Amino acid sequence: MTLKDCLESGLDFIEFLGDKTTVTNRKELREIYNNEFRGRTGIRDPNFSSVIYALRKFNKAYVKKEDIFINVKPQVRVYCDQWRRPRAPQQEAPPTASGPTATMNAVLTPKKKMATEVIKNLKQNRKTMTADKGNIEITSDPESVDGKVLFTVERLKEVFIVRFHITNKGPGFVYFTYYTALHKIRCFTLEDDRRLTRVSPLLLCPKESYEVRVRYILNHHGYFPATMYFEFCPDQKGATPFCIVREMEAVARTPLGVELGPVSPYKALRIQAKKPLSTVIVEGEPPEKNIVHPLKMLVKLGSYSYGPYLKELAKCSLEDSEHLSSAARQSLLSVRGLLQSALQMKTYSSRFHLLLHLEEIQMEVDIRKYDLYNQTMTLDQSNKKLLTLKVPGVAENRPSVLRGDCIKVSMSDDKHEPITVYTGYVHRVELDSVKLGFAKRLLQGFLCNMKFDVEFTLSRLPLRLQHRAVDLASKQQLEEVLFPSGAATDTVPLPELRMFNRKMENNPQQSAAVQHIIAGSSKPAPYLVFGPPGTGKTITLVEAMHQINKSNPTAHILACASSNSACDLLCERLIVHMDPHQLYRMYASSRDPKSIPRSLLKCCNWDERQDCFVFPDKESLMKYAVVVTTLITAGRLVSGGIPVGHFTHVFVDEAGQAVEPECIIAVAGLFSPKEGQMVLAGDPKQLGPILRSPLAIQYGLGVPLLERLMRDNALYQQNPDSGHFDNRYVTKLLRNYRSHAAILRIPSELFYENELQVFANQWDREAYCNWEYLPRKGFPLIFHGVMGKDEREANSPSFFNVTEIEALVDYLIKLLETQGKQGLPKLNATDIGIITPYRKQVEKIRKALKSAPGLKRWGDLMELKVGSVEEFQGQERRIIMISTVRSSADYVKMDKDFSIGFLSNEKRFNVAVTRARSLLIVVGNPVILRKDPTWAKFISYCVNERGYDGFDFTDAEGEDEVTARLANLKICSDGDSPEIENTHQQCEDPEWKNEH
Repeated sequence: MTLKDCLESGLDFIEFLGDKTTVTNRKELREIYNNEFRGRTGIRDPNFSSVIYALRKFNKAYVKKEDIFINVKPQVRVYCDQWRRPRAPQQEAPPTASGPTATMNAVLTPKKKMATEVIKNLKQNRKTMTADKGNIEITSDPESVDGKVLFTVERLKEVFIVRFHITNKGPGFVYFTYYTALHKIRCFTLEDDRRLTRVSPLLLCPKESYEVRVRYILNHHGYFPATMYFEFCPDQKGATPFCIVREMEAVARTPLGVELGPVSPYKALRIQAKKPLSTVIVEGEPPEKNIVHPLKMLVKLGSYSYGPYLKELAKCSLEDSEHLSSAARQSLLSVRGLLQSALQMKTYSSRFHLLLHLEEIQMEVDIRKYDLYNQTMTLDQSNKKLLTLKVPGVAENRPSVLRGDCIKVSMSDDKHEPITVYTGYVHRVELDSVKLGFAKRLLQGFLCNMKFDVEFTLSRLPLRLQHRAVDLASKQQLEEVLFPSGAATDTVPLPELRMFNRKMENNPQQSAAVQHIIAGSSKPAPYLVFGPPGTGKTITLVEAMHQINKSNPTAHILACASSNSACDLLCERLIVHMDPHQLYRMYASSRDPKSIPRSLLKCCNWDERQDCFVFPDKESLMKYAVVVTTLITAGRLVSGGIPVGHFTHVFVDEAGQAVEPECIIAVAGLFSPKEGQMVLAGDPKQLGPILRSPLAIQYGLGVPLLERLMRDNALYQQNPDSGHFDNRYVTKLLRNYRSHAAILRIPSELFYENELQVFANQWDREAYCNWEYLPRKGFPLIFHGVMGKDEREANSPSFFNVTEIEALVDYLIKLLETQGKQGLPKLNATDIGIITPYRKQVEKIRKALKSAPGLKRWGDLMELKVGSVEEFQGQERRIIMISTVRSSADYVKMDKDFSIGFLSNEKRFNVAVTRARSLLIVVGNPVILRKDPTWAKFISYCVNERGYDGFDFTDAEGEDEVTARLANLKICSDGDSPEIENTHQQCEDPEWKNEH
């Protein structure tokens, strides 16, 4: 027999012993094993010595001289109905006064397997599993609804009892053979008066009842589910045992948690496709004439429309083609071949054109959910030529609305074709509204109570710029920039430099990167600055630009990033050591002037007299040594006729956040690969660009140029022998100037070969090492475990978890009450950030910040930033709090499929946990999170370092079964199963990119 067979018999023997596990004498146990347990009909058990050896091997028992001590509690491992395997009869049940004597067949099997099977059947046929049967009726107090007992525990650490009443409603006798909780969480105990067991069943007479009690004591707020299993067997020869299942769910919430609960049951929003109607378009009035509309300036920009079949092909997931016409099927084959082929220069433009079209199709679908119906507008009091429209979410770019964009409106009661559609141009974007310029025809007949249907339109400017860029990349032969071979690279001497930023002289990696950039050691290939979190990528680029400007007065530098905030940071750091007259910050006309840092007003294209952005002529622009702008706005330089080769250096910061076609806008049409130097800074281990099309993501549009080079090109890969990069092409920064060592430990191990070095300011990084609420002093990292529940409300597909918000608020109160005491620093709202992956959780957290009683005295708390991981990339806070939201395994697969949440997404995990300088607090469900290897390592690290708090997941017996039970936690009722949305954005609802 195998060791596993011996163990199985040993566990059966322990169950057979029941209360006799207190017997420890080896001789007595051997006699019980051989005379009472072994030799059952149909079962071949090993000898006693083999069983004890197996139990010792698996730490289920230990031997001390002549005594054997059992390490585990007896557990009935029931296997009923169609799943059971036969066992021989055990001892007869004792005769009762009220009925006959019967022989019971013991049905024993591993409890874990039984639990898994029951959960599986619950999901497939829940009504059958929970239905009363065999003349047995199970009622409960509190009452069950559809087989589920849902109850609220008002106060923690007080006893709450659930009573199950088992009644024999039939004319015959029925044995109540066993009951158990399939997977206990140690917040409850089971009890009955007669201590019913498998070897001591209870015979229920007709009309007789029996009570089983579940005694709950909750120590934490949250949701605590369990599945009760009751087994019965009719008192008939050859009768088949049967089971009845009841689900329990104990809920403990604070008053805040009750307030944050669902406003109404979730019901998926179904967007009705509009029938095509004939329309008459009435053009509106664009912003002031002295602002040139972006589309009119791009005289060299094509329309780049997609083909006649592409929209249909995008819907069939490139697999199902049976319903397509022969021409469409042929187009499908061509599309599939192009997408599945390796990226190379000869197909570069056609492949990216296709991917950009797929992305645009999905963008058009997604923006439809923002359309508004039966809306009123008002006359703008300061300008009677404008109408004001309320747009909820516009401040968060949901959707993106920029100055100069157009919004279409039509009368809600206009049902006669052709429908008159008025195009309104956006003149101003405010907190929750936009001001629109319409034609005089609408203004003259406008009344305040008029109802309008509103349709948001997609600005194609960024897409058209990217289409043009990939075309120019092919025409201007940028192969050695995009697919560098290294053939033209010569070894060049490195200059000796005196750094403007003197601290960099002590950082060998930053110094080396600057030297190689100045020397042009990678030309014509791009030079990469691989910068893990907090290692000073931007500082390195700024120093390199200063050194170029100093060593070569004729050089012209174009510095770009995908976001305005990153460009502003570059400019603010450049201006410290640079003449403002040499530096030019170029903003798009759509940028809100209020968001511009005051220090940059003297070196940007804002004209205070005209109250608008004015773009200089080509000759004036070419005089500046450094021009800083976003990648999208850099397309204006091509349109404006800046000659190829004018810019000797192109720097792209945060290059990992831009799709490749966007990244090359800054070089295609401007850059000479023979003379110029391109520098990309970023981190392929952090988040990439936000895309909306699953197909575009699947086929590589989401892989930035920097990541593709490091992944596919040998010049940028580590030497397999030394583990080092070739410094002629790439430098990896190693010194982290942001975080405490405890916060960096796991990211460094998982993503950066354990090379990150702690160089953060000691006082700052250790500011919270002695905080009284740390589980362990000196370890400023907390994983707080909760048993929460995923919920949705109304027609929003986004998830929220109230239990996690309660824990976050509790920590916030503790932080604010202890600030400035016992050596802790004073806190501003801007010192704290809260990261969570779901838009609805962001909304609920913000509501909690306003309404939580313990937070009301902190006036500036609304300045505390709450947002997604994407909104925090490139940022840092003294204190970061993370809410992971996920508590149901059913939705973990959806997260993985659509790349949302933190689960199964290493990049999101990496960015989230590396934003904190002094203190990191993570709130989540450890039972679910530990299913992911990255999170399992992080949680084990917190446990081993005694940084774990909250719900003790070791109290969950049979973690796999708990996970399965959590997966079975229904957010909606039977028959209304949660629908997985067609795109991850409809769950996460990310902000639209708004960075022209």
